Amino acid sequence: QVHVVESGGGLVQPGGSLRLACAASGSIFRIYDMGWYRQAPGKQRELVATITRFGTTTYTDPVKGRFTISRDNAKNTVYLQMNSLKPEDTAVYYCNAEVNNGMVYWGKGTLVTVSS
Repeated sequence: QVHVVESGGGLVQPGGSLRLACAASGSIFRIYDMGWYRQAPGKQRELVATITRFGTTTYTDPVKGRFTISRDNAKNTVYLQMNSLKPEDTAVYYCNAEVNNGMVYWGKGTLVTVSS
């Protein structure tokens, strides 16, 4: 059994910063790609950023230059540093991890609210 848990969400003013963390635990031999997604109210879940085991990253255009994804393989943890936050970044942020034989596990999400 594998568990994925996000943390670090909260309320922040426009222009502020937050750092999200996502830890995978359980019966893990190896984690391949890890990623962050978000779902705003009334919208579909969308990709935010991904990172491979070797550190190759991808970002959706709206967050390029503002968000940074990183990971600590020893801790089975992925991070999302979010700077210059905008109200349109408000969403539930989800993490996923591709584990062992290719199974993808999702966390339950953490809410980020950007508002003055």
